[in-house]
Amino acid sequence: MNKVILITGTSTGFGRTAAETLAQRGYRVFASMRDISGRNAATAEALRSLTKRERWSLDVLEMDVTDDASVKQAVQQVLDRADRIDVVINNAGIAGHGVTEAFPLEQFEQVFDVNLYGVVRVNRAVLPAMRRQRSGLLIHVSSGLGRTVIPGFAVYSASKFTLEALADAYRFDLAPFGIDSVIVEPGIHRTPILEKFLAPTEGDRVAEYGSTAEMLERVRSVFEGSSTAAETPGPEGVVEAFVRLIETPAGERPFRTVPTPAIQELLAPYNALAATMRDTLVQMFNVPELTLAQDAVTAGAAKGEKKQVARRKQ
Repeated sequence: MNKVILITGTSTGFGRTAAETLAQRGYRVFASMRDISGRNAATAEALRSLTKRERWSLDVLEMDVTDDASVKQAVQQVLDRADRIDVVINNAGIAGHGVTEAFPLEQFEQVFDVNLYGVVRVNRAVLPAMRRQRSGLLIHVSSGLGRTVIPGFAVYSASKFTLEALADAYRFDLAPFGIDSVIVEPGIHRTPILEKFLAPTEGDRVAEYGSTAEMLERVRSVFEGSSTAAETPGPEGVVEAFVRLIETPAGERPFRTVPTPAIQELLAPYNALAATMRDTLVQMFNVPELTLAQDAVTAGAAKGEKKQVARRKQ
């Protein structure tokens, strides 16, 4: 039986590439995005046309992850049409860059509403079905900035750090139901995310930071240069990570996957230590049954993963 996969944020970037790649591999895909009758109408129609031409099993759904009713309606449509949900890729996200103080609370709320609360909404909508099935996979798209902090990315990093904690807690809660909760931590890839960066709205506060604001602009310049450089990977490597996680048997999936070569060595020791601490904590708090051997395996060991993918393709 082909897995049923729901993806959020499929208008561009990782989400769009994932929808096409997974449909091409024969999965039953539900590609969700907001405003499919408005600003994303052309994108939605292009995906439908491609689906018809390629004879994929792919449906485009309206879903705004910041709206409870929209999320519930979209998930119900998936269940009505496919009778189950096997995988959710929580990909929808927004970012911002600038002086932290110059982002008012409303902008923090805007970022958290998508990057964190949107994930909570989607997971709460799908988990009753997954628990009944006694199976499922939640893939949470975090970021290298969900593990490290660089100047100017406070609002984004704060949302992704919190997402990492949420995904870890889900992993504890859901393991007895045969449901895996995992994280993918990309670095910089060539996607349109740069075009969607929020800038702080309180320019007077930015001006008061003087040379510090100038320093943040240097950071942004490095980010912009890296994101458009020819050697910077596109979204394909991240989508390959999604495929590996989906096609790995339940209970054997690594908790964290780092698909971007440029930051694998940076995050590997950090993630390995976190896995060790996690195993220690479950012993300290008397829940040894939640010790999962694969948690110590992070995708920083990319060479081994590439060999596995190559073997699967042969």
